[in-house]
Amino acid sequence: MRTMRVAAAVVAVTFASGFALAAGSATKGRFHFKKSCKSCHVKGAEGGEVTPLSRTQEQWRRYFAKGVHNKGTQKLTDVLPAEQLKDVEKFLVDHAADSPQPETCG
Repeated sequence: MRTMRVAAAVVAVTFASGFALAAGSATKGRFHFKKSCKSCHVKGAEGGEVTPLSRTQEQWRRYFAKGVHNKGTQKLTDVLPAEQLKDVEKFLVDHAADSPQPETCG
């Protein structure tokens, strides 16, 4: 019985840590957004102003689920690597207009 509990605990910890990795990091996402996205997405720039407040959490999730950028002419993975996209998505969703912690990306 003890062996089964230990095994269940190992599986739970492994699953939880894998889930955390898959979810991305909002801190890294802020960095990648500022570094790779802000140059085109500020007021008056080619891509128009985009901040986390530009959309709701659900709108950001749908945007990343579609996986396209620049009005559908470009894959998101052509803009950023998949790992960085997870981080940027986490940042944008966590700080969206309807989130508990809305913010711009000043």
